[in-house]
Amino acid sequence: MCRSIKTLRPPYSEDVTDDDVRAAALQYVRKISGFRAPASHNAEAFDRAVEEIARSTAALLDSLEVRGGRAS
Repeated sequence: MCRSIKTLRPPYSEDVTDDDVRAAALQYVRKISGFRAPASHNAEAFDRAVEEIARSTAALLDSLEVRGGRAS
């Protein structure tokens, strides 16, 4: 749970998949909730949060306009 969530936009990452977005969302929810895996009574809320964050992340990435590039 100590890993950083990787940047999912160009030029830091090319060809981002739905799995990449979901993995970042899952890592975020784990970090915020403090649970690696939720108890059965929290599983629905946990899974719903992951899906909502993944959708929001995909919408954000689709909306970003990246100008220029990273300096070498």
